[in-house]
Amino acid sequence: MNVVVVGALGLYAAALLLIGRRTRTKVQLEYLLAGRRLTTGPFVATLVATWYGGVLGVGEYSYRFGISNWLVMGVPYYLAALLFAFGLARRVRASAALSIPDQLTATYGPTAGRLGALLVLLLAIPGAYVLMLGELLGIYLGMSLAWAVIAGTAFTVIYVAAGGFRSVVSTNVFQFVLMYVGFIVVLPVALHAAGGFSGVWAALPAASRTWDGGLGLQAVIVWYFIAMQTLVEPTFYQRCYAAETPAVARRGVLISVGFWVLFDFLTTFTGLAARALMPHLSDPVLSYPELGRLVLPPVAEALFAVAMFATVMSTAHSYLFLAAATIGHDVAPELAARVDERRWTVAGLVLAGAAAGGLALALRSVIAIWHDVGSIVTSALLLPLVLSHAPERLRFRRQPAVIAILLTALVATGWILARSAGRYPLGVEPIFPALAISAAIWVADRTLARRRAATRPGEAEQTKGPGGASPLP
Repeated sequence: MNVVVVGALGLYAAALLLIGRRTRTKVQLEYLLAGRRLTTGPFVATLVATWYGGVLGVGEYSYRFGISNWLVMGVPYYLAALLFAFGLARRVRASAALSIPDQLTATYGPTAGRLGALLVLLLAIPGAYVLMLGELLGIYLGMSLAWAVIAGTAFTVIYVAAGGFRSVVSTNVFQFVLMYVGFIVVLPVALHAAGGFSGVWAALPAASRTWDGGLGLQAVIVWYFIAMQTLVEPTFYQRCYAAETPAVARRGVLISVGFWVLFDFLTTFTGLAARALMPHLSDPVLSYPELGRLVLPPVAEALFAVAMFATVMSTAHSYLFLAAATIGHDVAPELAARVDERRWTVAGLVLAGAAAGGLALALRSVIAIWHDVGSIVTSALLLPLVLSHAPERLRFRRQPAVIAILLTALVATGWILARSAGRYPLGVEPIFPALAISAAIWVADRTLARRRAATRPGEAEQTKGPGGASPLP
């Protein structure tokens, strides 16, 4: 245990508590969406910090599979974010909805909204990020994983509860700065130790220099489909709902893409440097922490450790509050006629935190949580939610939308459960058959709707009497 690191983490924790207390509010819209007054700077900081919480997973992937990390964990998400910016951001902010279930209810009815709330809650429970937070606490403070997960989750609940979404945004601005500073400090030092970019490249295994990292085409392509989760990503929608104007929403997403490209450059090459300098690391999950210990002096190592905590914590608390807001705004009103949404949101923080901790300790795999939950929720919500913002002639009708959401989620879940010895049925990833089901229901629904529309004029003519007058009184 490095005393300097422990002291730096203590200061970081105190800063988060202070920011949380300063943003305390009792106003409902302020608590849920910061009064819908989010300007471009805070919008970008909170979106960038929230959408990049898997820092240990990125370190592991870069160490094991090399430059393909950028093509698998980066490029698909840039493309999806650009689609969101140009196709959805302004429409989302211009709507009267405050959440994804609100949007589904307004378009397809209450049953679709209830199913959407369950799926958003599944996606928002931050099991993967709570797990990474626990692993970091174990690495730097020597805590057991179970107690580290409990302590990290409890601390997050405490500082978010007082200020709500405003607290999330304010702490994300602080953590946005820390995450970039930390990697900007470590990468030049690591590159110098490894002999520059050319030295790192020469030291990598051959597979790490290939576009797919030796994984094969399907293993790469599936992430381009999983990245479509961005189009149904509730943290994107939440921030667009909170934006000051539709223009802020679109501009904020576009600027965020540039920051993600920069951060992926920093994290990918830091992982490659770790592989070059520590080629026989027993656990690649530790590649970033071990690299910091190897090449940085104590104060710089402490700053890098805080940066990793900030990267994970910013995402963990964002999703934790999203899950709580879903409970308070979308689930609780279905259970009782009159509810105090703010009180239920605070209670939801505790419930979501407990669920996240349980999921983290049960699965103990960040990649597995990302993959399985992303496959289910993305395939179920992608077409119905995206098309809810399209002209009526392109949307699902109410009942087919409900069938598509439910059946697609069940197909994806069944496909995952049918996995045997690490292999899916027919060797096909679950998101592909699930999306095929959703698309087939949409095609059938639109075809039937057009046929019905085409027969209506004839039916109307049959109801008319001689001379075109209706025989009915």
